[in-house]
Order: sequence, then structure tokens, then C-alpha cells
Amino acid sequence: MQDRTAAQERTATAPESPVRSRGARVLLLFSVFLCAACGLVYELALTALGSYLIGNSVMQTSVVISVMVFAMGVGSLAAKPLQRRAVGAFAAVEAVLALVGGLSVLVLYLSFAWLRVYMPAMVVVSFVVGLLIGAEIPLLMTLLQRIRRQEAGSAVADMFAVDYIGALVGGLCFPLLLLPTFGQLKGALVVGAVNAVAGVVVVLWIFRRQTRRSVRTGLLIGVTAVLAVLGSVYVLADDIEVTARQQLYRDPIIHAETTPYQDIVVTRSTAFTGEPDTRLFLNGDLQFSSVDEYRYHEALVHPAMSGRHESVLILGGGDALALREVLRYDRVRKVTLVDLDPAMTRLARGFEPLSELNGHALADPRVTAVNADAFNWLRDARERFDTVVVDFPDPDTAALAKLYSVEFYHLLKQVLKPDSRVVVQAGSPFFAPKSFWSVATTVGAAGYRTTEYQVDVPSFGNWGYVLAAPGTDGAAPALRLAGDAPRLRFLDDAVLRAATVFPLDRRPQKVRASTLMDPVVLEYTRHEWQNY
Repeated sequence: MQDRTAAQERTATAPESPVRSRGARVLLLFSVFLCAACGLVYELALTALGSYLIGNSVMQTSVVISVMVFAMGVGSLAAKPLQRRAVGAFAAVEAVLALVGGLSVLVLYLSFAWLRVYMPAMVVVSFVVGLLIGAEIPLLMTLLQRIRRQEAGSAVADMFAVDYIGALVGGLCFPLLLLPTFGQLKGALVVGAVNAVAGVVVVLWIFRRQTRRSVRTGLLIGVTAVLAVLGSVYVLADDIEVTARQQLYRDPIIHAETTPYQDIVVTRSTAFTGEPDTRLFLNGDLQFSSVDEYRYHEALVHPAMSGRHESVLILGGGDALALREVLRYDRVRKVTLVDLDPAMTRLARGFEPLSELNGHALADPRVTAVNADAFNWLRDARERFDTVVVDFPDPDTAALAKLYSVEFYHLLKQVLKPDSRVVVQAGSPFFAPKSFWSVATTVGAAGYRTTEYQVDVPSFGNWGYVLAAPGTDGAAPALRLAGDAPRLRFLDDAVLRAATVFPLDRRPQKVRASTLMDPVVLEYTRHEWQNY
């Protein structure tokens, strides 16, 4: 009886025939490939979500990556005792990873919307996901050696080669496929389902003869439950997202979408005046209120239009409200609008609350809309313009800070004529004075003559701009309205004269110019706005 039992055990653990061994090895390495792709997607999803919700993309990325890498090391050590039961342990780890990773975006979004404990939750989720990913490699290495023995160096080379290729594919699929097709929340759920199948079903199939039936049955029931949870959440994802998102905004949401570039939300309510108040938010930051946006856009556009304005370039301003003001001049023959996000210009063109507000400006035959990164677009631009309106969001991320750099304003010179005028929205001189004066200093450091001015926009507070002209010789550009300026609701010459006067506590400060290598405006912005 003992001899028969021993013979059965040797048969169960002996390597399979070369053909079957080769097939099992390929299938297991394919499982490694899929699991690596899923792991990197989880990492990217966590960093992207943090950038959307909190901003400060450098900090979010640093925290997620450092915590996950540390946890992977801990997970690798924790997996050492599990190698004796590598098949069951690996399947269990992948089932839990699929559940945690698939639900990670939802959990963090709910933590941000309802509990306001996003950063602690992000650290915990990143640690757990990293712990489980770290446990994969030792267990997979053990499983590979069970199929066919090979030298440690060769096994490590095979394992990491497939792992890194999987990471490459996962990294490319996240922005190119998952985000456009499913969005962040559903995309993570889909990846969790793939992770569960790749990590559990595939491995159990390969080692089905070496695993007790009770273990296989338990693991298959577990992965079925994981897939059921992920599938149920997928079905309810839209309702959950709408409910959670509404917690972040005072007014009812009438449109919301997450693009590869930003989170776009439009709300509408009734203002104290009795008029509809339509508001646009990008990544949670207010871009305008329809009640008083005319103050902001009149102050932004019309002082710059006091020079020649047959050809106008607008950088940013995808809502087309600055464009609306530019098109009020009959002398304007051509306008080029460059905005990164096609979803934003599509919304401005076809979403009635916005298209009515901007006067259907994007339908004007004088307008050419280009969806491109303004920095890169300027590098290849050859046309020259009379007037340039720079209307970017505040520089609270690294991607935006480069659009407020000395290098950017140098690039801008190549599309300017000698008598061109440029206007830059520069943030709030009251709430963020260092940021405001850093923008002005940066424009000056790039070789422009500047005039700084400010107005009050009730929904924003005190807001500032920099009017500039290329060249360092001569007087600063005069702040005035053009002779052919249309009739305005807010701005006139008297308001502009007052706009150049800054109170004692908000006059020019000694701040540094911002560059690509030293984006000080980003630090100024983060530090000042965190107090409000």
C-alpha cells in the first residue's frame, strides 16, 4: 500500500512529456504577461485618478510608485512560505488582486467624494495592490520550475522578459484603449476580470492534475464570486459614479465625462438673479460661471484687441467664450483656436448650454479649431498672428506649468509680428500673489514688455492678467480699448485705468521666473491655493 502511494505521488509530480511541458510553459508565461499588464494598469489608474481629483501629478505619481514598489518587496518576502503550495497560493493571490485592483478606482473615488480621506486611502490601496503584485514573482518562478527545471539565471530572464513586455502592453493599453473605451472606473473593473481569469483559471488548468479537487473547487468558487462582484459593480458603475460625483458639486450636474486629459463637469442651477447659472469645472476647478463670465472674458480679450487684429490666435479657451469676444470684431478675418482636448471643443460646439453661451462661435467660418498640445503646436507653427490670447487653466500641475514657462513664451514669439499683442490669464493677485507676479516675471524674462492688470469677477474673486508686447525696448503696452470695440457690459476705459492700480499688499513681489527645469510657478500655485 505504501509503495503504491509513493508511486502515485512520483507520477503526480513528475514532469510532463516535452510537448505538453512546452505547451504548459508557454501558457504559464502568457499568464505572467497578462498579470504584468494588469498590474501596471492598476498603478497607472491610481496615479491618473489622483491627478484628476487632487492635482499635483508629480506628488501623486511619486507616492503611488514608491508605496507600491516598497510593498512589492514586502510581498515577495511574504510569499516565501507559500511556495510549498504555490498553485493554490498563486491562484488565491490573483483572485484577491483582481478584486482589490478592480475595485481600487471605485474605492478611492468614494473615499474622496464622501469620506474626504483620499490620501490615506490611496496609500493603503497602493500598499495592498503592491503587496499582492510582489507575491506573484516568487510563486510564478516556483510554478515554472515545476513544469521544467532550468538554471536560476535563465528562469529569471524568461520571467522578467515576459513580465516587462506585459507591463509595456498594459502601459500602452491604459491611455489608448481602456480610458477612451471604458473610462477609469469601468476600465479598472475590466482589468480586474482579466486578471482573475489569467491568474486563476489558467494556472488551475495547467496544474489541474497536481491540485486536489477540493482546492480547485474552492478556488474556482472564489474566482466566480470575484467575477460576480466585478460584473455587478460594472453594471451599476454609471449610477455609482453619478451619485458620487454629485457629492462634489453644489449644483445639479447636467454633463460629466472623463477624457484622457481631464475630468469635465458642467452644472446648472438658478442664480440669485433668477437667471440660469451654468458652470464648467475641469478636474474640479471652476472655469466659469455663466452669471459673470463676461467680466472675465471681456477683461481677457478686449485690451489685447486694441492693436491690429485681423488674425488672432487663441491658446486654450476650449469653451469658446474668449473666441466669442474675438469674433465680435468685424475686422477679424481669421481665428485659430488651439485646445488640447477634443472633448472640450466638441462640447462647446454641440452641447446646447455651452454653444448658446458662446454664441455658436465654433461654427463661424473664420474659425479653425485645432486639438493639440499648445507647446508642441507652437514648435511647428509657421503662421504669424496680430493678437494672441493665452487662456489656460491655472498652473497647478506639471503639464500646465510648462505652459507658463520662459521657454513657452519664447516659442510664442515665433508666431508674433513685431507689433503683435499678447494677453495671458495669470490667476488671482489676491489669493495667489506670488503665482501672479511669477507669471508676469516669466513673461518679462522671455523678452516682452508687460502691463499687469486686475478686475473683480464675483465667482472667482480678484483676477489678474498680463498684457505683453514682444521686445524689451520701448514703453509697456497701453491698456485701452480698440476704436472698433463692440459695446461691452463690464469694461470701459475708466475700468481699465483703475485695473492697473494694485493695493499695497498686492503690488509686485520679488519672485522667480518659471522654467521647464525649475517650474517655480507650480510650487507657488500649490502653496497659495491650498489655503483656500
